[in-house]
Amino acid sequence: MATDVDGADERRRLLVTVTGQDRPGVAAALFESLSDVDATVTDIGQITIRGHLVLCVELDCPSAVAPAHVRRTVLSSDLGGDDRLSVNVAEATEELIGAHGRRLLVTLTSPSVTAQAIAGVFGAVYASGGTCERIVRLATYPVQSYELVVLGADHERLRTSLATESARLGIDLAVQRAGLHRRAKRLVVLDADSTLLTAEVIDQLAEEAGRAHEVAAITEAAMAGGLDFADALARRVALLEGLPVEALARVASHLVLAPGARTLMRTLRRLGFSTAVVSGGFHEVLDPVCHELGVDRIAANRLGVRNGVLTGEVLGPVVDRAGKADALRRFAAELGVPMSQTVAVGDGANDVDMIAIAGLGIAFNARAVLRDAADTALSVPYLDAVLYLLGIPREEIEAAEEP
Repeated sequence: MATDVDGADERRRLLVTVTGQDRPGVAAALFESLSDVDATVTDIGQITIRGHLVLCVELDCPSAVAPAHVRRTVLSSDLGGDDRLSVNVAEATEELIGAHGRRLLVTLTSPSVTAQAIAGVFGAVYASGGTCERIVRLATYPVQSYELVVLGADHERLRTSLATESARLGIDLAVQRAGLHRRAKRLVVLDADSTLLTAEVIDQLAEEAGRAHEVAAITEAAMAGGLDFADALARRVALLEGLPVEALARVASHLVLAPGARTLMRTLRRLGFSTAVVSGGFHEVLDPVCHELGVDRIAANRLGVRNGVLTGEVLGPVVDRAGKADALRRFAAELGVPMSQTVAVGDGANDVDMIAIAGLGIAFNARAVLRDAADTALSVPYLDAVLYLLGIPREEIEAAEEP
């Protein structure tokens, strides 16, 4: 290590590690003993699993302060009399302290997590030139979710490697930059059909009109990206001509939310996020459920009605692929939220533009065309898993649900 220009003593970094059976007062005793050492605390990490403690403290010391001296000082406290604890003090090498700079967050989500899955994630991290600094458990139910803080990895290489591992292992893996901007995302925009809801509203309207098979075929082609959405919408709505308006209320009253949708919206609202639904569906059906969920803004299409029946036409500009992106921009501007602090969630080709411009684009149980365009993808059926990608653990979700 170098001496400064005034000839001051060289510095060294020491790593103090306490492991073993946790009990109250361990950390207090450790830091009380370290107060007698000529050193500055530069980093702290602690984790306890089933009562087993790992507590690490990095110290910046004059070179004259030896590891053995620090260990004797720590053991002179009541930690030294506890045979359930082990104390180690070692020089922190440049490899240990030099991986500063790029921090990336890897979020793993799956109904269950195997050792093979963890091995695949760490392999991808290593292959991209990174190392894992910390692992935090976000949730144990209804899915398991963990967040890894990764240092030094190349973002694109890691993203590519994780995509390969995600497909191979059948788990959801997301990577994004760390930083305050992540928790600062203040506007969350969701598609409605097959995202917020479990089905396509227009298919349910078609059931009422007796045109289910014809409309479903057009819907499938549009969702897969094989048919222009505006054209597909016009063709499907034309098949609804003559449907009584009472059918709209019936469909609205029978809408089924995606599992976790209520939890997601309630948590976002109580944590101060703004929410919006941007849909190629219809105000007449979506407005009641969005109002019930406390959604702040809605963009959707409107159906033509004459003499109590549908005319088979869509009124006004169509909320299509480009229209969804325009709605996201408009809502962000109205709320004063930078685009970098927006989140968009969708499932089909109609959501590609919206996903692409959002600060974080999430493909939820999506078609391949959207997964390829999104920042990350979720394949679990629970919509509230979106919260884990925002770094919100299950404990905060449950706290937000308390009255």
